[in-house]
Formats: sequence, structure tokens, C-alpha cells
Amino acid sequence: MVEQIFSKLKGDKWIWIIVVILSGWSLLAVYSSVGTLAYKEGKGTELYLFKHFSIIAVGLVLMYLSHKLDYRWYAGISKLLMMITIPLLIYTLVFGNNVNDASRWVTIPVINQTFQTSDLAKLSLITFLARMLSHKAYEIKDLKKSFIPIMGTVCAVFVLIAWANLSTALMLFGTSVLLLIIGRVSIKQIGIVCLGGGVLLMMVILLGPRRATYMSRVEGFFRTEKVESASVPFQEDKNFQANNAKIAIATGGLFGKGPGNSVQRNVLPHPYSDFIFAIIVEEYGTIGGAILILLYLALMYRVIRIVTMSPRAFGAFLAAGLGFSLTIQALANMAVAVGLGPVTGVPLPLVSMGGTSILFTSVALGIILSVSRSIEELKNKEELEESAITGQKQPKQKKIVVGTIS
Repeated sequence: MVEQIFSKLKGDKWIWIIVVILSGWSLLAVYSSVGTLAYKEGKGTELYLFKHFSIIAVGLVLMYLSHKLDYRWYAGISKLLMMITIPLLIYTLVFGNNVNDASRWVTIPVINQTFQTSDLAKLSLITFLARMLSHKAYEIKDLKKSFIPIMGTVCAVFVLIAWANLSTALMLFGTSVLLLIIGRVSIKQIGIVCLGGGVLLMMVILLGPRRATYMSRVEGFFRTEKVESASVPFQEDKNFQANNAKIAIATGGLFGKGPGNSVQRNVLPHPYSDFIFAIIVEEYGTIGGAILILLYLALMYRVIRIVTMSPRAFGAFLAAGLGFSLTIQALANMAVAVGLGPVTGVPLPLVSMGGTSILFTSVALGIILSVSRSIEELKNKEELEESAITGQKQPKQKKIVVGTIS
């Protein structure tokens, strides 16, 4: 049965396995942590579990469909995505749903579901940068033909996202800089990009609608307080979330309290999304948290293998950008939970409860697998040609083995 399923799935099988493990773990963690939310809204926890399962199922379907499409098509699609993304980000800032002085969502008509436009922007910018860096490889240091279009696009998307979602914008900017370094853009030009990003960052922090929130979180992070202050109500304690996350991690011990036995899920405001890693460590212990970290690192390792084996620059840039984006987001979420960074609203990829985050993460992984699939097909073609040249009989079709890209 498993062999039949894998025969239908192309690309790096280890990535498929990691995605399945993370999705299964997500169902357990979300079901365990939505009790307070269900109580407040007067709904059963099973309803949230079913909804989350449905989103994961749709995400897996999108992942399968996007991995079946030749990744070279995404070069053309990236231009269309950027033409849609920038106006959509502007529309979100002006007419989007405002929550906590942040307009991050727009409501999709007819189905009446909210949509976080920054998730689309991440996918659009990375595919666009991959296309620009690969198509202009021989004139990458040209000021007018390459540098200005690339810098202008990166900075425009950065400031439009940062106005309402600074943490996401910073991670996307960092991913973009990594792609520029891989794309052999000169250090001087990268420095100019970073300088421009720094100026825009200061404008957002000092002039943006959420400047008070940003300053409060940074001050709270650097301010030393006793963890006992976690008993203070949320409105009076700026470190309320961070302190309770630390309590969850500290009380989890080595092996945890067991699935469904978290205590801090009843205290943390968002245990099913922003602080789901703290709940996982509380229930599964330090060992569980370490396994989760290793899964994301293993995912990045497999992506790096794909990048090094890709025969085309676009495929390498595409896989690298999307892989870096997912890994940086995962590490940022976990860093906040353990107190290594100020509180942000960044979900844990494929694990946190959420709609558009899971769907676009699935599409990103599908694109990575599309690059991996093309490598496998090219490798099989070369083997058949070599077999024909040497006069050997065409080998029988081999069984699909886990980790065909190694």
C-alpha cells in the first residue's frame, strides 16, 4: 500500500515523509490546544479539528498538483503573481480587516473567508527573484537592467508588508538577501539593498500604525522580569505570553506531560498558532521539541541537496529561496517560544492552525518537489541513454525507493 502511494509521488520522498509527519503532529497539537478557543466561542473542539484536517487535506492536494507542474512554468507565473501581489498588498493596507492596528487580511467574497496577502507575497517575491537572478545571470551587476528592478521590487514588497506585519517582512527581506548572495550580486549592491531596507525599517518602526506595539515588544524582550509575573493579567504584563511559554517549556521536562495534558494551553492567548511549539514541548518534552527541530533541519538539508543537483539556475534559486523561507520562519517561531526573540505573530509552518499559511506552505513545498522531480526524470533519461549507448538491454523499471535524490 505504501509502495503504491509512493509510486504516485515524484520528487524527494524524504520531503514527502517529513510533510506527512509534521501534518500528523499538527493535528494532535492543534486538537490539544484549541480547548480554550472552543469554550470561548461555544463550539466543540472536534469542529476545529475537522476544519484543521480539511485545510491540511486541501494543502496536500495543492502540494501534489503543484509538484506535477513543470517548475519552469513558475518563471512565467511569477510575473503575473507580482502584478497581482503589489496592488493586493496596497488594497489590504487601505481596505483590509483591521485587527490590533494591523490590516493583514482581506475577506474573499462569496465564501466569506479571510486571506492573508503576505503569504501570497512571499511566494510571489521568491519566484520573481529566482527568475530575475537566473535570466540576468550575465548582467546581474548591471545597474539599470538588473539591480534597480530587483532592489525596487524587494523594497516595495518589504515596506508594504512591514507596515502591518514587520516580522514577516524582515524574514522575507532576509531570504531575499540570501538569494542575492547566492546569485553573485556584488557585495556593494547587497550593502545598498540592506541600507535601503534599514531606512525603510526605521520609517515603519517610527511612523507606522503599530509603532507602539513594536517598541513595547522590543522593550519587553530586553527588560528582565521574574517569570512569576506570568500570573499578572495579560493587559498589565507586556511579557505575559513569553513568560507563560517559558513556563510551558520548563514544566515539560525531558519527556513531557503527555499528549493532551498541557496546562499552559489554558493560559496562553494563542497556544494553537504563535506558541504551539511551547505546547508541544510541554506535552512531548525536550525530546519532542528536539525531534521537531530536526525535522525542519532535515527538510532544509533535502532542499540543499536538490539545489546542488539542479542543472538549471532557476530551479536552484527557486528551491533555495522557498527552502530558506520555510526554515527561517520555523526557527523564528521556535526562537520566540523559548525566549530568544521578541514576540511575533509568525506561525510554525505546517504545524500551527491556520488557513492561508498552510495552503501557501504546501504550494511552496510542491514547487520544491517539482524541481526535485525534474532532476529525477533527467537522471532516469541519462541512465537510459547510457544503457542504449553501451548496448545493454533496457533495465526493468526499478521500484521507487525512499530518498531517490541522494
